[in-house]
Amino acid sequence: MPSSDWRAPAAYGHAKSISTAGFAWEFLRRDDDYHRDFHRVKALPQHQAAARRSFSERWGLRFPGRSAPASGPRPVVLDARAAA
Repeated sequence: MPSSDWRAPAAYGHAKSISTAGFAWEFLRRDDDYHRDFHRVKALPQHQAAARRSFSERWGLRFPGRSAPASGPRPVVLDARAAA
């Protein structure tokens, strides 16, 4: 969790210049429920595509611009550690 004072306007000055996706990520990476879901889904075998798709849908994760195989997209899990 961030240690800045959430009431201080200066703590959010950077929010004026980030993209919508960046703002969403700032919110998501602080969410304890997201972290629990992420670790649960990460531990699943790769063939559990329905559970991974459900995770992506629950958290609104979209990866536009990526090509998808003809058989359908394979869900990708967003790791908070990779972007932090």
